[in-house]
Amino acid sequence: MSRSLRTALLAGLLAGSAPALAAAPLELRPTPEVDLPFGDDIGFPAGPGSDVIASNCTACHSADHTLNQPALSREEWHAVVDKMITAYKAPITPEDARVIVDYLARVKGEP
Repeated sequence: MSRSLRTALLAGLLAGSAPALAAAPLELRPTPEVDLPFGDDIGFPAGPGSDVIASNCTACHSADHTLNQPALSREEWHAVVDKMITAYKAPITPEDARVIVDYLARVKGEP
């Protein structure tokens, strides 16, 4: 089949279906409401570094998400924080990174 014939057939098919598509009514649906399993007051437990982790990490993660991670050693938390900085470009200063690792090792460290 020649290219011009294929183009003409395609144009005819599109032109024939355009009125049918344009005539279809637009169905609007209400925005669903979702009840989350926790309240708005979920945050990091108070203590040294809680303000630093909250201000640096909650831009991408909820406190609940972070606190539900498995308990890790200080070295493992350091690797996680380093990955957030190097792989995901989290704008965390070296000083804040140390505070975050200290906080996570204390709150979610291996027993």
